[in-house]
Amino acid sequence: MIIEIWSDIVCPFCYIGKRRLEMALSQFSHRDEVKIEYRSFELQPDAQIDYDVKFPEFLAEKKGIPLEQVISMNQQLTNQAKEVGLTYHLDKVVPTNTFNAHRLIQLAKHNGKENEMVERLFRAYFTEIKHVGDVDILSVLAVEVGLDLQEVQSMFNSNKYQAEVRAQEQDAQQIGVTGVPFYVINRKYAVSGAQHPQTFLDAIEKVWQEENQK
Repeated sequence: MIIEIWSDIVCPFCYIGKRRLEMALSQFSHRDEVKIEYRSFELQPDAQIDYDVKFPEFLAEKKGIPLEQVISMNQQLTNQAKEVGLTYHLDKVVPTNTFNAHRLIQLAKHNGKENEMVERLFRAYFTEIKHVGDVDILSVLAVEVGLDLQEVQSMFNSNKYQAEVRAQEQDAQQIGVTGVPFYVINRKYAVSGAQHPQTFLDAIEKVWQEENQK
């Protein structure tokens, strides 16, 4: 079974959804036969790499909503994250462009470290307040999960994996993905949003039973 996940590492719901899916899979008796594949999706493809403001101010201006409302929303998200064991600092996270981070995930996938890289990027962004648009910081994170520094730097100095990221984003458009996280199980059943673990488990069980009735 293949579960494709369209997500962005600056998406707070995507990290929460990752944990909830993991909770669901821990209850699935055939979890060893499930393969997770991450797909690229940029929430803000036109974002700059560097901003002078933190996330609350950035979001308030981008969405045209009062700062107080953003702060309230962030507190609710922080509480949701805490329920699944995650620590968010949404008042301090650094808005940035994530295209290079998605390229790095592709490189990690090529080296069998995809899940480790995704997890490290999420934690770096939401918990450690690292600038995940900075290629030097991305390079350090890559080495931490076992990637070769020279290979990582060579990738950033080239156009490698750019086409793969764009192709996955185009794929998302073609199947109607308008927001993330978005999960597709065996290309036949979709789950949208950071759903409750039971919702994920029900969907996984349904597809498994349908495909193994023969």
